[in-house]
Amino acid sequence: MELFIRIAQFITSLGLLILLHEFGHFITARMFKIRVDKFYMFFDFLFPLPGVLNFAIFKKKVGDTEYGIGWFPMGGYVQIAGMIDESLDTEALKKPAEPWEFRAHPAWQRLIVMLGGIIVNILLAFIIYAMILFTWGEEKIPMSSLKNGIECSDSLGMAVGFRTGDKIISVDNEPLTYLDDLRFNILVGKTVQLERDGKKVELTLPKNFLDQIAKTEKFGFGMPRQPSMFLEFSSESVNKSVPLKKYDRIVGINDSIHFKYRDELVTNLKLQANKTVTLNILRGAEKLAFPVKVNDKGRIEASTGGGDFENLQKEGVLKIETKTFGFFESFPAGVALTFEKLDKYVKQFKLMFSPETGAYKHIGGFGSMSKMFGNQWIWEDFWNQTAFLSIVLAFMNLLPIPALDGGHVVFTLYEMITRRSPSVKVLTYAQYVGMALLLFLMLYANLNDVFKFFK
Repeated sequence: MELFIRIAQFITSLGLLILLHEFGHFITARMFKIRVDKFYMFFDFLFPLPGVLNFAIFKKKVGDTEYGIGWFPMGGYVQIAGMIDESLDTEALKKPAEPWEFRAHPAWQRLIVMLGGIIVNILLAFIIYAMILFTWGEEKIPMSSLKNGIECSDSLGMAVGFRTGDKIISVDNEPLTYLDDLRFNILVGKTVQLERDGKKVELTLPKNFLDQIAKTEKFGFGMPRQPSMFLEFSSESVNKSVPLKKYDRIVGINDSIHFKYRDELVTNLKLQANKTVTLNILRGAEKLAFPVKVNDKGRIEASTGGGDFENLQKEGVLKIETKTFGFFESFPAGVALTFEKLDKYVKQFKLMFSPETGAYKHIGGFGSMSKMFGNQWIWEDFWNQTAFLSIVLAFMNLLPIPALDGGHVVFTLYEMITRRSPSVKVLTYAQYVGMALLLFLMLYANLNDVFKFFK
């Protein structure tokens, strides 16, 4: 059921974005009285082979436009009269241009039509982020509020030099203000400045650090240091009959070992593998003791820590800054948030062109994208991911690759500058090259997902 919910969110989000992107091209074309022959959600052919397996799940012609749903769920398209697009239909271009054709209109109008989908995606992100801020506000955790520093629970973080209790100050000497930015800044950073035992320490991150993290699919050194509190036993735990309650504070083992933090509990339990030990508990002001069995891996098969951020705030581990926005105030804040997200995505995208980072190895397809969504349908999370995907769709379509909007934009700008139109032959071959490149990237990304699944 959880997998179904995640996939349903992904399909709903992507479908909405494709539909609105293509509507951007459609509405700008109609604004300039350019005829649109087709408006399709998904492709009615085997992309990128326009002459193969041509059929639609649904289609209906209204006026000059055929509206439909294709069978190949890799995107969508509008077929604009007098333009070379995904359909590669050039027969009409052999005749003189008609007034309602794309090619008969001035370059500036064609440029707007080509940018229509991208514009709609950016505007959509503005609106979604504005409404998220208006409805739910914004919560951030200041790094300065992490009094106990971070928890470093994995070998990768420790190999780089992170230690539990470190207080991260900056990345690449740029102050790190909020915990929310920690993961991203470290992924794209080169050095980390931190405080350890009252001293300043600088760590140099490996060039392929992103590759190492992606391989393990863990980022175990960015959360606040957790108190040693009981949360719940796993369903298979031999200790599940022990009457511990959620948020019981585990303060010691066998009356001889005392601690405050989860990492200390984990470390000491590993030393008690295959033994029965007594957990010393504080439940409010009451002191309790419960015997539990430790398995051969040094675990009691339970979740521990401080719970969610709200409870961590109650425990004094961190502080949550909450900001609310009025209706009109939310729109400029939504614009600012959109460009902040875009800036971060562009920085991540650039890493793919630096082979030493290994980022190119982890380009993901639809499987990776679907993992952006949670196993529960939480509307705030759904709209956050939809807004981000809208930004990604806008940016990717702006890339100067033939067959993408950006490729058409480049040819149109060339015409506006040189006053010469590229030939139909040049545009057709460029479209073939662009579609072949897109097919290669699509296969590469989705095969990466397949290989990860079977690893």
